[in-house]
Amino acid sequence: MQQGRFNDRKEAGRMLAEALKRHAFREDLLVLALPRGGVPVAFEVACALGAPLDVLVVRKLGVPGHEEYAMGAIASGVQVLSEEVVQSLGLTERAVAAVVEKEQAELARREQLYRAGKPPLAVGGREVILVDDGLATGSTMEAAIRALRVLGPKRLVVAVPVAPPDTCARLRPLVDELVSVLMPEPFHAVGLWYRDFPQTADDEVRELLARAPQTPT
Repeated sequence: MQQGRFNDRKEAGRMLAEALKRHAFREDLLVLALPRGGVPVAFEVACALGAPLDVLVVRKLGVPGHEEYAMGAIASGVQVLSEEVVQSLGLTERAVAAVVEKEQAELARREQLYRAGKPPLAVGGREVILVDDGLATGSTMEAAIRALRVLGPKRLVVAVPVAPPDTCARLRPLVDELVSVLMPEPFHAVGLWYRDFPQTADDEVRELLARAPQTPT
């Protein structure tokens, strides 16, 4: 890393793994990546810590007409809905169901694309490290955290190479531990902290998942 920037996601993953080495080689450890950009980072973490790797495909449930404003989230087998948001905006059951149906279809498409029909690895009772390539507002990560909590992990750690201090402060109370290698201020955007920050291709996601350490589901 030069001048406070990572060369690429691979280097970022290795540096993140170094910050997480106290978790290495625990029998109940599981590394989950937010696809797509989180997968190359999480691959390095999983290999260094001797943990299986899986993706957590999560979709925010956006308020109709204001999709950037989340009213909940879905992941594989999990739906989290904020009744407070739904009621305060007067959303009908039909409106909510339409959003859920649309996002469920996209979730299923991505699950099939990345896993090729394999079931997700079990989360319940395990120590889970949830990885992305960086956080900006943290809204997707927050949705992922809330979805994961429903699945009952023993301990939940969020780990990223870079995130702004205010986002870290907001998310830290939601998890057991939050690790960020860099917490620059001003922040601006995740990509600015990488020299090489291309979009991660679906084929790369599948290839890294196939190469990563595995354990039975």
